[in-house]
Amino acid sequence: MSLLFAVILAVVAVIAIAVLSVVALRLWREVRRREGLRAAEIERANRNCIESLEAISQAMIARQVDLVEGALRCKVLLDIIDHRLVERESWRVLQTVSAEAEPLHTHQARKALSSRERHREDRQREAIAERHERDLVRAASALQVFCRDWS
Repeated sequence: MSLLFAVILAVVAVIAIAVLSVVALRLWREVRRREGLRAAEIERANRNCIESLEAISQAMIARQVDLVEGALRCKVLLDIIDHRLVERESWRVLQTVSAEAEPLHTHQARKALSSRERHREDRQREAIAERHERDLVRAASALQVFCRDWS
């Protein structure tokens, strides 16, 4: 191999390394930028969930919302923040109520029920609420503290 050929190969290799380094640096910066955007989006979503949890739990304490409906909504919001939160002792009742209310119809399916069927399901919801009322109010109070302490 001639010296000229070796020098040309070395120059091409250095240029290739430089180009690949620039590309890698740009990709690394893009990953960091996207991670920042993702973290900001998660923080925004969590903040929205916290605000909703605060309002719903306050409405549950004041009995301005059906306790079963409030429990279902709170469980969904806690699951969005971190699915392990409902495993806390003070919020386990949310999981229990959710499991008991699972067979009951909601939204459009509820509207499609006859008035007799809707009334039967309303009685079931009321029975669930009565059975867990004290624990649901405690869970709502614990949610209020959680929301205040959220950082």
